[in-house]
Amino acid sequence: MVFERNIIVTGGAGFIGSHVVRRLVSRYPHYRIINLDLLTYAGNLENLADIESSDNYVFEKVDICDAKEVGRVFDQYDADSIIHLAAESHVDRSILDPLAFINTNVVGTANLLQCARMAWGENLEGKRFYHVSTDEVYGSLGDEGFFTEETSYDPKSPYSASKASSDHLVRAFGHTYGLPVVISNCSNNYGPHQFPEKLIPLFISNIVEKKPLPVYGKGENVRDWLYVEDHAEAIDLIFHEGKMGETYNIGGENEWSNIALIKVLCTQMDQKLGRSAGESNALITYVKDRAGHDFRYAIDCAKIKDALGWSPSMTFEEGLAKTIDWYLSNPEWIERVRTGAYQAYYEQQYTHR
Repeated sequence: MVFERNIIVTGGAGFIGSHVVRRLVSRYPHYRIINLDLLTYAGNLENLADIESSDNYVFEKVDICDAKEVGRVFDQYDADSIIHLAAESHVDRSILDPLAFINTNVVGTANLLQCARMAWGENLEGKRFYHVSTDEVYGSLGDEGFFTEETSYDPKSPYSASKASSDHLVRAFGHTYGLPVVISNCSNNYGPHQFPEKLIPLFISNIVEKKPLPVYGKGENVRDWLYVEDHAEAIDLIFHEGKMGETYNIGGENEWSNIALIKVLCTQMDQKLGRSAGESNALITYVKDRAGHDFRYAIDCAKIKDALGWSPSMTFEEGLAKTIDWYLSNPEWIERVRTGAYQAYYEQQYTHR
């Protein structure tokens, strides 16, 4: 079968990546989607079990830092596009092991850029390199103001510094070599299939098990929360209609302090679990603040609204209710992720074929 496009999605077995892959595979049967993922701790092929037999879907277990293997994938599938989501993304982990983040997020991105450049040569018509990044590259806001596409970079953690570095590399390859690049920077994502070390799935699990809910400092840090399917829709739009060389900020327009979010989560969980009001609130435990904890992130997404007609579809309460329902309906998924048993899915599905 001849496909209209051959698109590599890096990190396609991860949280955001799996939602993007599913959307593209389902909506564009005339595209071949090549999911390139190393299947580290947060990559889970079970996230894509519903589309893995689709004719326009391929999985390749590849490290983005392995130039030979990445080059092979470009050549084997005649890839004309890449949507780059693969990244180490947990701030706490970056504080403990910063070099792992530099390797994956900086070296890995540079490798992908060079492989794309080598594969495409001078024939750049219809090609595109789409890099998905984070609002954390902009640093920290005070009580007022928003990040825009013109906000100066001021990363504060090894994670955000590594993502800022990768953003700069993407722009440099666009400027120096004419590579057709586009970047988006998103706010905090939440929704189904998120690795349970992140705040919302972690606290859902802890509430179910009546474990403490650890809150950094006083819980006053503020984040803008974006439902993952809204993000996948924005990525789809930017890939197809975004202007090359541009940056688009993607926000949920849902600002919440950590403690306010947790209390909403506790209220919804008590209702869904049939517990008495305030029972989950009693699990809140304040712990020492994270090193270099950014106070507030908030995105002005006027550009993507005006240019591409995108806007978030979910209020936080609506998206949170859908997220809770998914986790409560899929306890076995959480358990397999926690134990690492989901790795056996890869062995079963792919190793012995």
